[in-house]
Amino acid sequence: MHDRLANLLGAASLAVTDLALAGATRAAGVSASGAGALVVLAHAPGLGVTELGRRVGLTQSAAARMLDGLEASGLARRERGTGRGVQVRLTPAGEKAVGAMLTARGAPLAAALDGLDADERDLLAGLLGKLLTRLYAEIGDADVMCRLCDRACCTDGAVCPVGQAERDALGGGETAPAAP
Repeated sequence: MHDRLANLLGAASLAVTDLALAGATRAAGVSASGAGALVVLAHAPGLGVTELGRRVGLTQSAAARMLDGLEASGLARRERGTGRGVQVRLTPAGEKAVGAMLTARGAPLAAALDGLDADERDLLAGLLGKLLTRLYAEIGDADVMCRLCDRACCTDGAVCPVGQAERDALGGGETAPAAP
């Protein structure tokens, strides 16, 4: 038996994802995984290719191919790390692309919320926080869940529910308006 609320959540989730990804990918001219990689690198510069791939849901070889494309576009670069390690960093063009992507990602999301009044927005924010906390218990990785987040926006005067769920799960439980 299908639950109507779950079905509505599924439809809304897909619509919101489609809108957010379309804006982000169009703004930087990259794939969805490329967009995720750029945002991840903006918050965690110097990741290795394997870890970057894990955070955007790619194997190491697929991440290397994606990174080849980002380098060819002038958005990211590989640098020598310690030993045989390689670190990935954004170029200045990549940093600029991240800003454009987050703006393009946020615009349709903000427009989708335009039909809600202030009380409805507050209620939805509380419900989404609770839902994200529950989803963290299922997924267990803030870096994966927040790979396309505008982290500064999420923590401006508030506590990120995903970051808080991760701190709680790791036993650090203090409430702090810090990004995951």
